[in-house]
Amino acid sequence: MRSAASRIARPRHRASGGVGRVLRACLAAVLLAGLGWLLGGAARAAGVELSAFELVHNDEGVTLNYSVDFDLPRGAEEALNKAVPLYFVAEAEVFRDRWYWRDKRVASATRVWRIVYQPLTSNYRVTFGGLSQTYPTRSEALAAMRRGANWKIADASQLENGGSHYLEFNFRLDTSLLPRPMQIGIGNAPDWSLSVERFQRFD
Repeated sequence: MRSAASRIARPRHRASGGVGRVLRACLAAVLLAGLGWLLGGAARAAGVELSAFELVHNDEGVTLNYSVDFDLPRGAEEALNKAVPLYFVAEAEVFRDRWYWRDKRVASATRVWRIVYQPLTSNYRVTFGGLSQTYPTRSEALAAMRRGANWKIADASQLENGGSHYLEFNFRLDTSLLPRPMQIGIGNAPDWSLSVERFQRFD
C-alpha cells in the first residue's frame, strides 16, 4: 500500500511536467517568430536587383546604362509616408589593374536623388542635380530614380591604352543622409537595407 506522501507527490510531478511543456512550447514559438522576422527582413533586404546593366567602352570613354528594380523596405516606406526625405545614391568607379601595387582608381561618378512626400498636395517631389520634379504617385517617383542612360563614367584620356580595367557599381538607399536623430539605431536594420552591386571588367 502506497503512503500518503507518494500519492501527493505524483500529481505534483505531473503538474511540473505540464508547466515544462508549456514553457518549451512558448520558447519554441518565440524562436520561430524570431526566425521568421529575420528571414522576412532578409527577403526585404534582398528585394532589389539589376534588371539591366550595359557598360559601353568606345573611343569617347566609358558610359553606363542600367535599370534597378526594388521595393522600399518597410522602415523606409513608413518614414517616407511621414514626409521624411529619402536619399538614393548611384556610384560607379573605374580601376586599372596594377600587379605591383594596389589597383588605381582612374575615374568615378556619383548620382544622388532626394525623394520626399508632400502631404498638403499628396504628391512626391524628386530632386536630382539641382532640379526638382513632382509626381502624383510614389511608383512614378521611384521610377524616375531606377534607370540611368548614357551615364558618362570616364573619358578616354583617363584610361590607359592596352591596360586592363574594371568597373564597380553600387546603387543604394543612403541612410547616412537621413536626419541625424533617425540615424541612431538604424545601422544595418533589414527595414532600411536596400543595396545592389555589380563588378565588370573591360579592355
